[in-house]
Amino acid sequence: TALHQSPWLPLMELVLLLAAIVHLGLTITKTLLNRRGENTAALTSRRGQPLRSFASRIKVLTGLITFAFVVIHLQQLRWPRPVDGLEREVLLKVLQQPTSLLVYGLGSLAIGLHLLHGAEAAHRNLGFLNPLNGPSIRWGGRLLATVIGGGFLLISLELGLGGLA
Repeated sequence: TALHQSPWLPLMELVLLLAAIVHLGLTITKTLLNRRGENTAALTSRRGQPLRSFASRIKVLTGLITFAFVVIHLQQLRWPRPVDGLEREVLLKVLQQPTSLLVYGLGSLAIGLHLLHGAEAAHRNLGFLNPLNGPSIRWGGRLLATVIGGGFLLISLELGLGGLA
């Protein structure tokens, strides 16, 4: 209820929407430029970090899953918005459905993996990644991915499974 009544929420939703549109536009542009340049390189990570390599290989899939998850989440809990004071009950009702809990779990994992790849890739693409700050950026990316993806997953599981008791 406090979140939905926050005066900054509509502004934050607009900022997130604009960021998603810009991200999608830049991704499509970069993909088209790479294809036009006939970039067919099959790169292999030499860092010995299989989870990061996996996250990089499936970035398009995790992006699509994240997008689908956000649309489903907004359909279930924002359009229409629950009556003030009933947000938690509506969320519990949604998460206690096994299919919804699975969607939220997969969405949470996809968000975490997408962020794991994206934190480092964004710094590299912007030219900010170098040998001196690389470890800090990678550590920060792991932390961000764990807190956001893991947080969504734990909250979903607690409400979906713990709410049954």
